[in-house]
Amino acid sequence: MTASTPPITLTTNVASLRGVGPQRAAALRRMGIRCVADLLLHLPHRYERELGERSVDEASEAVTPVHGAGATLTVRGEILTLRQVQGRRTRTEATLFDGTGTLLLTWFNAPWLRGKLHPGMTIRAWGKAKRRGDYLQLVNPRWEPIRIEEEVKPRTDRLRPIYPASEEMSSSVLEDLVQQVLEPALANLPDHLHPEYRDQAALPELAAAYRMVHAPANEDEVAFGRRRLAFDELLMLQLGVMLKRAHRRRAYRAPSLKRTPQIDQRIRRRFPFPLTESQNAVIEEIVADVGREGPMNRLLQGDVGSGKTVVALYAMLLAVAAGHQAALMAPTEVLAEQHDATIRAMLAGSRVRMESLTGALPAAARRSIQQRLREGELDLVIGTHSLLAEKVKFKSLALAVVDEQHRFGVEQRAVLRVKSTEPDLVAHTLVMTATPIPRTLSLTVFGDLDVSTIRGLPPGRAPIATRVVSPERCDEVYAYLARRIAQGEQAYIVVPVIDETESGLTAVDTHLKRLAEGHFRGRRLAAMHGRLKKDERDEVMRRFREGDIDVLVATTVIEVGVDVPNASIMVIEQADRFGLAQLHQLRGRVGRGSKHSICVLIGDPVTDEGKQRLEAIAASNDGFAIAEKDLEIRGPGELFGTRQSGLPPFRVAQLPRDLPLLQMARRDASAWIEADPELASPRDALLRKRLLKAYGQALGLGDVA
Repeated sequence: MTASTPPITLTTNVASLRGVGPQRAAALRRMGIRCVADLLLHLPHRYERELGERSVDEASEAVTPVHGAGATLTVRGEILTLRQVQGRRTRTEATLFDGTGTLLLTWFNAPWLRGKLHPGMTIRAWGKAKRRGDYLQLVNPRWEPIRIEEEVKPRTDRLRPIYPASEEMSSSVLEDLVQQVLEPALANLPDHLHPEYRDQAALPELAAAYRMVHAPANEDEVAFGRRRLAFDELLMLQLGVMLKRAHRRRAYRAPSLKRTPQIDQRIRRRFPFPLTESQNAVIEEIVADVGREGPMNRLLQGDVGSGKTVVALYAMLLAVAAGHQAALMAPTEVLAEQHDATIRAMLAGSRVRMESLTGALPAAARRSIQQRLREGELDLVIGTHSLLAEKVKFKSLALAVVDEQHRFGVEQRAVLRVKSTEPDLVAHTLVMTATPIPRTLSLTVFGDLDVSTIRGLPPGRAPIATRVVSPERCDEVYAYLARRIAQGEQAYIVVPVIDETESGLTAVDTHLKRLAEGHFRGRRLAAMHGRLKKDERDEVMRRFREGDIDVLVATTVIEVGVDVPNASIMVIEQADRFGLAQLHQLRGRVGRGSKHSICVLIGDPVTDEGKQRLEAIAASNDGFAIAEKDLEIRGPGELFGTRQSGLPPFRVAQLPRDLPLLQMARRDASAWIEADPELASPRDALLRKRLLKAYGQALGLGDVA
């Protein structure tokens, strides 16, 4: 480094590094690498064992089954011969001799090497070694010339990092850049964990951890360094979760909703069936929460059809009985309409004043409902994102219920919680999901929530048989379906898209027409999808519920909230195009009556993941088992990625593999925040700064800061 060259720091622009011109700088930017810190964060995704420099004789012995055909080694010697071989792929071959034996160097599609290499030249070459008959061959090796008079130290054995790369930016170039900045950058990398804690948790310093993953001496260092970086990610998230929880309990007040035996009896009389043991247990957890002034923040998870809506209604009626208001927010108008119909039926004849507020309402009707909510003339409102509108205010909102919560962001849930006109009062929050959440994810994405689980199904629910068939057998499937419909049953047929496209996906109208002219000639068919107007959807669903429609051909708009006990058969076309959790949700639309229910998945998966999904859904009706399998197949980034949860994806930590680290992080974060609820200690200043940068926006920590 010359006197005029500025020192390398974490904020140094990669465009100023040696060997980075405008094209490489642009390629790096496209990979999200703009400064030296970004280079450090671009971690290797695997390693290759690179054997050190060997004589040809030693190299022959070194390439053993232990190292495999992919062993990388280095040799130096004199080029004896050089030739080009024409063929489908032109290759350049050089014979290298070092006094102990000869080695073949082979490059494909590199005719320009004839102008760089020549017999008599001494070089050092390194690359993948494999046997070719009785001799060794290096395929597409890298090489460098060696002058006889120069003393070039031999390469030693090492683990070579292999980086996520692009067509424009190879792993080897990234490795060179990382090695160029590693030492000066790590010298300027302070650790946010204090030494006493690192010793207690058996963690290396942050700079040492980055050195271990970028330039490891052995596999143990890779594991040790990776453990620290993975733990950092998990600890940061858990600290953010605990910081938010502590702030909420300290800073906010919610209405205390007390239950008496008389209130309990009055609410239960509204339900058309006795509640299950699991439902009652969850209700007790909710009652204990809302009886305190600290705001409840609880996740209610249960399988499809487990009876979550009734539990939510119990909580909402508890708020109404205490003289307050309650709101239920659903992600779609179809689901909001279904909740409205179900709850109205249970509240028929009661004094509870309720309305539905969706974007489909005329402006005058919306204004009227908004005014009645502000003045306290409505007790309960069911709606969609319309409830988040700035004009929507409540006189005294005591409970906010959010259904299918993974479709709403953290900030949206927070908006609904503070809708009361009383400035220092927030609502208790109950968020629900019919997509059971694996334990590892419940501790991360929903870590600030207490979790309640309804297990099992209400009495009278029949088990659902699931069959996977190939498209060649669809005629058999529809012939069977026609026989069941002739006996008075109803069916759903689910297709991927509304309109025909060049992708070849089955569309609603064309499939309906094909079925109406074929297997279901003379039967009553109707289409259902999200593009229909509300009145049309209402009318179609009313006719289907009342038995005036035999077959409903629909998109996934029926995924949640549709309850028709006589609909006992479902066919899902091109089932391999749907996610595992989505298939389970769709299947849950049948099995709601006493008849034998069946779900037929028609698919021809072309990927291993597609095959695994169909095998998993056919093997189990247990949503919790399916959720664990979905996590195993797709990973947490896909299940609950940035879009759904607002959380940045992990770079190093991998779930469920790192569950022990996650549990350790949660335990330590809880103790940390209990001792210092605001992370205000000077010793934790850098930790707090990095925490807010990583998760401040995603977890809504602005008010905490």
